[in-house]
Parts: sequence; structure tokens; C-alpha cells
Amino acid sequence: MGLKRYIPVTTKFWVAQVGAVLWVALSVRLSLRWLEDLACAVGFPLALFLISFIAYVPGYLNSFLGISLLLDRQPPPKDNNPDKPVTVLVAAYNEARNIAMTLRYIARQDYRGPIRVVLADNGSTDGTAAVAQRAAMELDLPLQVVYEQRRGKSFALNAGLEAVDTEYFATLDADTLLHPSALRHIVARLESSPHDVCAVGGHVLVRNSRDNFWTRIQEWDYFLGIASVKRVQGLYQGTLVAQGAFSLFKTRAVREVGGWPDAIGEDIVLSWKLLGRGYRIYFEPRAIAFTTSPKTWRHFSRQRARWARGMLEGIGAMRPWWQPRLLSKFLTGIDLLIPVVDLVFTLAWIPGMVLAFLESTTSLVRTHSWCCP
Repeated sequence: MGLKRYIPVTTKFWVAQVGAVLWVALSVRLSLRWLEDLACAVGFPLALFLISFIAYVPGYLNSFLGISLLLDRQPPPKDNNPDKPVTVLVAAYNEARNIAMTLRYIARQDYRGPIRVVLADNGSTDGTAAVAQRAAMELDLPLQVVYEQRRGKSFALNAGLEAVDTEYFATLDADTLLHPSALRHIVARLESSPHDVCAVGGHVLVRNSRDNFWTRIQEWDYFLGIASVKRVQGLYQGTLVAQGAFSLFKTRAVREVGGWPDAIGEDIVLSWKLLGRGYRIYFEPRAIAFTTSPKTWRHFSRQRARWARGMLEGIGAMRPWWQPRLLSKFLTGIDLLIPVVDLVFTLAWIPGMVLAFLESTTSLVRTHSWCCP
């Protein structure tokens, strides 16, 4: 059996770029009539702008994503059973209801190395720390509680970081449950990576996907949308968010950039700062964790608003053109396009679809009235 030919990451990148550009060229050719009709109504510059961000730019991004996924062949880790000591850092505020279960799943890991937990209690008033200490004692799980009264997840994480004494540490949300092999897979990926890889994002899925409509749609969003985008970003060694819900970091690298900033999207800004230092960030699809997703439209919209603000904070802290690597420049630069695409879809595409529906309905009524007096 012959060895599979290795295709460099940069070659895959340019192949995907060429494929995406060809797709856009075909789209432009097929949309000329649409462009002409719209230009008669709003003028050519505005028509070109609207169609670009309704069709051309999304088509380019989706074709680039699809081709990249077809080219993605992640090499197996050099060692599937690492045993390096790992600290799990959990920031918690009033998580007495969830923390014992979270610790139970940490204790059930099939990881061979020693696991230690640092719980950063962010001013909880429901006895979170006491519940965690009792659970850790029952589970025989090493636990250190760090108290941080300043409200804000970044403050809690930075306080916990000071207590980390291992080369690697993982962040984990207090309501997130680890698959039994999650730590083993994510550490194996980092151990098998080049020296300038400083973090690996885990594969976060929805834990409460059967609760209601909102959690069900988020299940597919996490499974298809977020996971596929992260897989492509990982392929090009620039995962844009080593999410706080579950990721693994090199302790030295995080301390080098000053830890987490006081921001809404603290994990996004941290990731962009790490990329800005020339580090690379991978993604490990086998390192699975299950998190609790919002159950109501109100909480769902607030979550997505936080993510959007975090993306803008990342751009503000580290401009895409400041990134030292071409691939990181490109991946972070895409985030400059996303707000424009969202704005055009909201203000132009949706009203356009409504008007087209009303026009077709009106025409149908007129035709019916003419034929059937």
C-alpha cells in the first residue's frame, strides 16, 4: 500500500481560492440580466454593491469553505494516549446547580496523565465553591478554588491562570460536559503540533438540543455551521476563536499576551492576540464537549449579539492587516465582510423578497379577477 501524497496547507489554500474565484466568475456571468434590471431601478453602482453582498461575496465564501472541507485531511496524532499533566480552568458565577456534574465528567476522562481543576469563583452567592469542593472530594479529583470578586469572566479566568502550574491548561465553562475522551484527543493534537501552535479549540456541541425549537436549531448551527467553519480555520492553522467553553492552551503563550482582556468577547480577543504574535491555533473535531444553549429568543439574541460584539472587539484589538501570517490575515479579514453581508441581507434582501412576494400575489389576484369575473 503506497503512501498518500502530502499536499501542503498553502497549496490547499490557493486551490480553494482559485475554485472560489471561478465560482464567482460563473455567478457574475449568470447574473448579468439581474444586474441590468436592478441598475435600471437604483443605478449601476448601488446595484453592483447590493448584488455583490447578496450573491457574489456569500458565494465566494461558501465555495471557499466547501472546497477547503473537501481538501481537509487532518493527520493522525503521533501519540493517541499522552500523559502530560493538565489543569482544567473553570470560571463560575452562581453555578451550584451545574458544577458537580461538570466535575463528574472531568473525573471520568480516559486521560492517562494527572488532571487538576482550578475553579475561579467569580463572586458567587449560591455556594458554588462549597458544592464543588464536596463533589471533588467524593470524586477524588484535585481541586483548587480561587476567589475573584471583580465581576467579569476575564477577571475570573486571569485569577485562575495565576494558579495554573502545568504546561498545558484547558478552559471549560461551568455548564459544559466533556466527552470521556475529550481531554485525551485535544492534548494529543497539541502534543503532535509544531512548536508555534499555542492552542487547540475543542468541538463544542449543544447539550440541551431537545428542550425546544430554539435549542434544536442551535444544534444544527453548532454541528454544521460553527464546526465546519472551525474545521476550515483549523486546516489553515488560524482558528479565530479558541472558545472559552472548551479549548486547550499553552500556559506560557497566554501569559505572554497578558491573559484575557476585559471584553465581552474575551476569548475572541485573546485568540486574535495570539495569532498576532505569530502563533497558530488548531481545531480538534474529536475533542467533544456539550454546552447548554439559550432556550429563549431573548437569550439567544443576546448571545449572538455578544458574539458579534466580540468579533468587533477582536478587529479593534488586532487589525487583520497586522497579522504576521498570510493565512491569518485572510481568515481574520473575512470578519470585515460579515457585518456588511448581514446588513445588506437585512436591509435589502429581506425587504426585496417581501416586495417580490407582494408583487407576485397582486399580479396573481389581478389575473384571477380578469379571467374569472
